[in-house]
Amino acid sequence: MNPANSERYSRQILFSGIGKEGQQRLSESFAVIIGCGALGSMHAEMLARAGVGRLRLIDRDFIEDSNLHRQIMFDERDAEERLPKAVAAASRIARINSEVRTEPVVKDVNYSNIEELIRDADVVLDGTDNFEVRYLLNDAAVKLKKAWIYGAAVGAYGVQMTIIPGQTPCLRCVFAEMPPPGTSPTCDTAGVVLPIIATIASYQVTEAIKILTGQFDKLHGSLLQFDLWQNTFTKLKMRERIADCPACQQHKFEFLSARGGQLVTTLCGRNSVQITPAASHQIDFAELADQLREVGEVSYNRYLLKLKTSEHEITVFTDARSVIKGTDDPSVARSLYARYIGA
Repeated sequence: MNPANSERYSRQILFSGIGKEGQQRLSESFAVIIGCGALGSMHAEMLARAGVGRLRLIDRDFIEDSNLHRQIMFDERDAEERLPKAVAAASRIARINSEVRTEPVVKDVNYSNIEELIRDADVVLDGTDNFEVRYLLNDAAVKLKKAWIYGAAVGAYGVQMTIIPGQTPCLRCVFAEMPPPGTSPTCDTAGVVLPIIATIASYQVTEAIKILTGQFDKLHGSLLQFDLWQNTFTKLKMRERIADCPACQQHKFEFLSARGGQLVTTLCGRNSVQITPAASHQIDFAELADQLREVGEVSYNRYLLKLKTSEHEITVFTDARSVIKGTDDPSVARSLYARYIGA
């Protein structure tokens, strides 16, 4: 570490948990961040300021005005230019810490590319907005034996858990089945406040720094739950892996196969994309309509529900299959499905 770097990180080096050796290890480390929205953008900035040497930033989406209240790396100009989040995040990191090597990846993470994207990582941080990618990430991380750090936030509620394959329970040990579409609130249906984002991201990054500096004994080993509005905090100690877990015990990585994820079909000539979930689920239209009324115009009958926004029309059928009208881009359609239907 050169003298300039020693001065830059002097206050961090003074912290006994890191010191000179830890700072050197951070500078030689490689972190992958999947999702550069609210959580992911905070991960990227904190890790860059901490001096993590290399970051891969992955996101399929672009910046909108509605992101700015919680996605701290971005500003109004980024939204006006509709920049991809990964590109804008890499640009900001270059201004924060020019010695950090960033690799922006504007891609939809799916079963065909997830292993390649995380294969060389020292740690992977979850900044995603949907359960399908998290279960996909869990399968890939367990298969490749990569430490990954789960986090999620909506409203003023958030959860966090760190997974070390072979040592700790994995995501499927705790949440055996993915929540059915339309049953979980999202930031676009229930809202979110920045303080819960900061809380969850801070725990995630702290756990990442412990891993990157080799201090596994300092990991909290729990499922943490926060509700900042109700002033509650729960720490559920996670001790044992589930004996019949399909991922970490049976090594059945169903989300890494085409059958395990959504089927996405571009409807030729209709400027529409159809999304079919991996598992059929009976949608409660009344419940889903209540979640979506603040998003746009909602109507439904016994056969289907329609959501109309300023740019798109989403038709949801009873089995959770949906047609997103107004785009022929599968990654845009998947993003809209995750935001509003909540897969």
